[in-house]
Amino acid sequence: MYSAKVLDHLEHPRNAGELPDATHRGTATNPVCGDLLHLHLIVAEDKISAASFTVQGCPPSIAAGSALTELLIGLPVETARQLSPSDVTRALDSLPRNKEHCSVLAIDALRSALATLAESSSDMV
Repeated sequence: MYSAKVLDHLEHPRNAGELPDATHRGTATNPVCGDLLHLHLIVAEDKISAASFTVQGCPPSIAAGSALTELLIGLPVETARQLSPSDVTRALDSLPRNKEHCSVLAIDALRSALATLAESSSDMV
């Protein structure tokens, strides 16, 4: 049912837990299933230098959060803004159709975190 990559991220989640010195945080909730994902980022010099996540949700949501953090670390912010749910799904080698919302949840949390980045930049102007 799940790809080997999904199972690997479930058994060995990457970058799980809070990032106490995060410069930006984002949250997303799926109102249908109730999954909740928090994304924590450290952004320096327009690059994501660290990312972590916490999630309350189904196993594919855990895998999506884990995969997203791997995609993000080292990316320029503008490249991170271009990521889509299909990028997360591809990083997991697929998700069952009824679980694709987990990739959307991860990207929604990313967009929430990046929105705080935009807000803090406008505060500096």
